[in-house]
Amino acid sequence: MQPDEPGTDFAAAYAWQATLVLGVVTSVLGLIVTFYPSATLKVIAVLFGLLMIVSGLFHLIRVFGGNEAHRVWMGISGLLLVVIGVVLLRDLHLTVALIGLIIGVTWIVQGVTALIVSFSGGAREGRGWWILFGIVSLVGGVVITAVPVQSVTALAILAGIWFIIQGLFEIAAGFMLRHAVSGSPQATAVRPPPRPGQGAAAL
Repeated sequence: MQPDEPGTDFAAAYAWQATLVLGVVTSVLGLIVTFYPSATLKVIAVLFGLLMIVSGLFHLIRVFGGNEAHRVWMGISGLLLVVIGVVLLRDLHLTVALIGLIIGVTWIVQGVTALIVSFSGGAREGRGWWILFGIVSLVGGVVITAVPVQSVTALAILAGIWFIIQGLFEIAAGFMLRHAVSGSPQATAVRPPPRPGQGAAAL
C-alpha cells in the first residue's frame, strides 16, 4: 500500500474551506434571487441582449473575411441580431417575456416527445414515469407560455430557494469535512517542515 502523498494531505486540509466558501456564495446568490427576482431577471435580460449584439457583430465581421462564401446572408443575419439585441436592451420586459416563451416552448416540446416515446413503446421500463413527466412538462410549458413574465418570476424564486438549500447543504458538508480532516490520523501525524535554522536552534 502506497503512503499518502504530501499534496493529498494539503488538499484535504483546505478542501473544507473551498466547500464552505462555495456554500456561502451559493446561499447568498439564492437569497438575492429569491428576494429580488425582478432585478435578477433584468440582469439576465441585459446579458441576453448583449449576447445577441455581440453575436451579430461577429457575423458582420465575418462578412469582410476573404474566405467567406455566404457574405450576403451573413451580413443580413448579423444586422438582424444586432437590431434584435438593441430592441431587447431597450425593452427588458419584452426580453423576460421572450425568455419565458423559450422555456415554455422547450417544455412543451419535451413533454410531447416524452408522451410520444411512452405511447409508441419506446420506453418499456418506467412507462408510467415517462407519461407523468410528459404531462407535467406539457402542462408547465403551456402555463409558462400563457403567462411568461409571471411564470419566469416564479421560477426564479423557486431557483433561489433551491440555491439556498443547496448552499446550506454545502456549508454543512464543509464543516463535516473539516471535522473529518482534523480528527484523521494523517492530520495529527503530519507536521510542517522546520524552518531553516530551527533544528539547529533546538539543539
